[in-house]
Amino acid sequence: MKIEINKQLLESILIDLQSFLDKKDATQIKSHVYINAIDGIITFKATDSEIGLVIHSSNVNIIQNGTTTANGKKLLDIIKILKNNTMSLEVENDILTISQNSSKFKLPTFEHINYPSFPQIDNKAKLSVDSLNLIKAFKKVSPAIDSNNPKFELNGALLSINANGCDIVGTDTKRLALMHLNQTGSQELKLIIPKKAIIEIQKLFTDAIDIYYDDTNLIIQNQNYFFFNRLINGKYPDYARIIPKNKKYSFKLPKKEMIESIKMITSICQDITMVFSPNSIIFKSFSNDIDEAKTELLINLELEHSFELNVNSRYFLDFIMQVDSENFEIILNEQSLPFLLQDGAFQTVIMPIIG
Repeated sequence: MKIEINKQLLESILIDLQSFLDKKDATQIKSHVYINAIDGIITFKATDSEIGLVIHSSNVNIIQNGTTTANGKKLLDIIKILKNNTMSLEVENDILTISQNSSKFKLPTFEHINYPSFPQIDNKAKLSVDSLNLIKAFKKVSPAIDSNNPKFELNGALLSINANGCDIVGTDTKRLALMHLNQTGSQELKLIIPKKAIIEIQKLFTDAIDIYYDDTNLIIQNQNYFFFNRLINGKYPDYARIIPKNKKYSFKLPKKEMIESIKMITSICQDITMVFSPNSIIFKSFSNDIDEAKTELLINLELEHSFELNVNSRYFLDFIMQVDSENFEIILNEQSLPFLLQDGAFQTVIMPIIG
């Protein structure tokens, strides 16, 4: 194999592939990127067998067709230090040589036929949901998805489709985020998609995509990318029963002013107390330390008595930062009970701090 390719293009491709490499053992083939150059198209692959990405590009001069592998991290490190110009990649005697002007680097390769296989879309069902709205929904719920929960199903987002619509749900047991899409499918469907996949999907895809699935994998593709991730096998909690049905207090709150007020307190303490009164909301640090922070937002609320709420500010801000409107709704019942934040079809239930 011998090719000429622009440094910036190759660097961009390799950056996209880094999250898909196996970082645990650099001596294994899954730490390598797979490179195939044939008939004017160059294809790059990376996978740790749980998640994988394929990138195609025609912006390459293929002098000699061929296929190889190279350590993905080391190759990127080399490309980064080269100049913004064309470079050549050539394989001879199982060695990949990267050349640019008087600079030359060599990396060992693996036998490319041993590279892990990728799932195919053949015989897989196609997901009938608006892909752009789905990606936006992933972005809204992703902060609430757990990362290292012993209950593996909580380390992903639930995609649930039934006659009532499509729900995307994430929870870390202290909060639950839900985005509802009106589009429905022809059959009921429940998939648990790992958090890592949710994050990578947001990075890679901004245009319309095709989504396929089976009991094992989720596959997403467009003209330039082919992405797959193994689904989480498990039973997701009954999220509907967690959403408060009662409504003792309900207020419309301004997004911008709430963000400013909460951030003032978080300079001292992440856990905050909010005191709702008829004419204002007082924000103060919830801490036994001597350090104290306090600010007040003047706002008319239909309250006869003050209502105090202790909460992790990050949970509150994660919701507000995803609000599309100028205002959002908060629904409260008792100080010790979960409360609901809502912006149209986007909801977050948060467990208050007791004490």
